[in-house]
Amino acid sequence: MQQQTVVLITGVSSGIGRAAAEHFARAGCLVYGSVRHLAGATPLTAVELVEMDIRDAASVQRAVDGIIARAGRIDVLVNNAGTNLVGAIEETSVDEAAALFDINLLGILRTVQAVLPHMRARGQGRIVNVSSVLGFLPAPYMGVYAASKHAVEGLSETLDHELRQFGIRVTLVEPAYTKTSLGSNSPVVQATIADYDRERGVVARAVTHSIDTAPEPHGVAATVVEAALGRWRMRRTPAGQASLLSKLRRFLPASAVDGSLRKQLGLR
Repeated sequence: MQQQTVVLITGVSSGIGRAAAEHFARAGCLVYGSVRHLAGATPLTAVELVEMDIRDAASVQRAVDGIIARAGRIDVLVNNAGTNLVGAIEETSVDEAAALFDINLLGILRTVQAVLPHMRARGQGRIVNVSSVLGFLPAPYMGVYAASKHAVEGLSETLDHELRQFGIRVTLVEPAYTKTSLGSNSPVVQATIADYDRERGVVARAVTHSIDTAPEPHGVAATVVEAALGRWRMRRTPAGQASLLSKLRRFLPASAVDGSLRKQLGLR
């Protein structure tokens, strides 16, 4: 009898993470989904919730050790948990930038470092890091978020080279706008500068509209499952806007990409 694939996915309280956990469960996997606090967390059918704060290495290690004790292994790690921040680069404090990187980049580093000894010992594993199209495109007024996703891309590609010798592969999923709470509830920098108010407002309205009219997260979730269980590819962009933007970035001149981006965001 074939063993179930054991999956750990971070950030399953809502959005892409929650949808992906459901898709993995329907695919017959044994799914562990992390939430920051178990108290008050909404249950997921056929998904075991585990308490994990990816900002805290000890919390991550406890969660991973608990899964290993129960399931014996982790076959797939999906790093999905993340946060956003709206504001011009000049408006963003170092503390705000550090807090975002602590989640979006260092959170991945903590989970990877906790899981890898077990994957290396077994000589196999798959790590899926959920990035964004803003990992390869600029993002006016979401610059620190985009910088964190660019960093995730570099970390993931490098990690894949280092881990191939152990039978472990790393892959990226790069979604575009998706109807989740991450965009609509994005925190804004605390110390805004009035000179940026007009453009920041224009971009915020354009992004809100894009999120409101974006597809539900199940399409991205299906891509995450394919990246985890299917044939390895370094990057996967969900069908639709993400795939189109990836092609534009690869094949169009930089000036054309720049103009298209500004037009989409309503910038002159």
